[in-house]
Amino acid sequence: METPQITPAINDWHAHVYFDAATRDAAWALREKIEKSFEINMGRFHEKPVGPHPMWSFQIAFDASEFAEVVGWLALNHGALDVFVHPNTDDELRDHRDCAIWLGHSHTLNLDALQPGRLGGAS
Repeated sequence: METPQITPAINDWHAHVYFDAATRDAAWALREKIEKSFEINMGRFHEKPVGPHPMWSFQIAFDASEFAEVVGWLALNHGALDVFVHPNTDDELRDHRDCAIWLGHSHTLNLDALQPGRLGGAS
């Protein structure tokens, strides 16, 4: 019998909305709806892959107490865009690889960007 793992504390959550040149306008429109719907920390609008993310993206950062409201809203409003949601604990690789939630289609992450000693990996 496997020993249960101790559950680490979730500090907060990130959601990354993925887009490309063809869906850029839809991503920008969704970002504006999010900003009108929530008082939330919005990350930059990256028109290139950044860190482990294989597509263009923007980040939404929110507290654990806001999870149900934010992720529920994204589930109903992400349209044709894909959204990668992950907790932030003290184990970035596990957070991204093992503990993620996808809304829409999933994508293969560049997990090498999260290896210890790599610069610019987080998120």
